[in-house]
Amino acid sequence: MTDTTPQPDEPQDDAVAQAERILNEAGKDVPEGTFLDENEDGIDDLNADEQGADDALNAAYTKAAEHLADLQRLQAEYVNYRKRVDRDRELIHEKATIKAIEALIPVLDDIAAAREHGDLAEGPFASIAEKLEAALGRMGWSSFGAVGDLFDPQHHEALMSQPSTEVAEPTVQHVAQPGHQVGERVVRPARVIVAQPE
Repeated sequence: MTDTTPQPDEPQDDAVAQAERILNEAGKDVPEGTFLDENEDGIDDLNADEQGADDALNAAYTKAAEHLADLQRLQAEYVNYRKRVDRDRELIHEKATIKAIEALIPVLDDIAAAREHGDLAEGPFASIAEKLEAALGRMGWSSFGAVGDLFDPQHHEALMSQPSTEVAEPTVQHVAQPGHQVGERVVRPARVIVAQPE
């Protein structure tokens, strides 16, 4: 009987090394070309199992790639949906603001006429007019059209045109009604009298 206890001066093998040694000793007795045939069908079960595992792994990779492509497509659709919703929300907000401004245009015209005649120099009505214009300004509203502006058919509506020796190009000579816009969008062009060069 041999003594298998390790000597104090010999290094101890770890568990993996011991397992490898046992497998190598067991494999010495198996002749070359032998294969595992548990169900006795003449097919090497080890190779068949390995091929089945490869097929299952390839199927799993294919399925994962399909799911990833589906997820990426859904994410792109969601991003496009969010952009469309944000754009639609801005358009709805702008249209609502424009409708409110259109309803207030007669009031704004009266305020501009009163200011031009000096009726809004001071007093409570002047304060109310300033608050209304400030509130509309926060919504993106602004008025335009002043004497001396160059005539722009996209921003001005010419009520009348008169020849003048004082201008070199079509110029606003008188503003009958100021124009109104929300952001860059013209709600109503300024109604003006234009001085044309002779």
